[in-house]
Amino acid sequence: MTNYEVMFIIDPTLEDEKKDATVETVKNIIAAEGEVGNVDVWGMRKLAYPIQKKTEGYYVVIEFKAQPTLPKELDRRLKISDNVMRHLIVNKDEK
Repeated sequence: MTNYEVMFIIDPTLEDEKKDATVETVKNIIAAEGEVGNVDVWGMRKLAYPIQKKTEGYYVVIEFKAQPTLPKELDRRLKISDNVMRHLIVNKDEK
């Protein structure tokens, strides 16, 4: 299994329950085919530039181990999610 890290920014206008549900959804997607590691919720942060006319976002970082096919599926699911404004998946083993 390969080590990965996903960082995603959730829409700050959502209620706390929906933010938590979005984090749980991502964890469930990962757990279906991999192992969820450290979950680091950064909370509200100022964005470097406006996204969808918003200047803040709710940041979450999740470390996980998975087969190389999981990041493609995770990327696809995060792209179609209305709650996630931006995301980035990084292979931590690649140098």
